[in-house]
Amino acid sequence: MDAPREQVFHAWTSPELLARWWGPKGFTNTFHEFDLKPGGAWRFVMHGPDGTDYPNHSQFVEIVPLERIVFDHLSGHEFRVTAAFEDLDGRTKVTFRQLFKDAAEFEQARMYCLEGNEQNMDRLSNLLTGETVKD
Repeated sequence: MDAPREQVFHAWTSPELLARWWGPKGFTNTFHEFDLKPGGAWRFVMHGPDGTDYPNHSQFVEIVPLERIVFDHLSGHEFRVTAAFEDLDGRTKVTFRQLFKDAAEFEQARMYCLEGNEQNMDRLSNLLTGETVKD
């Protein structure tokens, strides 16, 4: 990401910013709960471009300021997300890992996960560089 690590981490931990970029192209979000601490809940609805609503419930596992966020996605497909942030002389390397609880569920989600996660990171990049978050 072409932004300092502090700014990138803030975009992941500020519910107002996170709601603007989280999800694939065309998605919007309504956050209902965002308790950023180990054991805290993150409940929100992703609104698809076709009008479909996708309720989400996650629980934060680990928060290491400026370094790492880990949460478990508990609704629908169950998986753990680990996002790590590394300073690269004013830029930030984001390592995003998504580990599914069940291999068969991963196979079902593989096609849209790969593309959707790329779009998700593109939207974050656009937010950080001041561009309009492309829907």
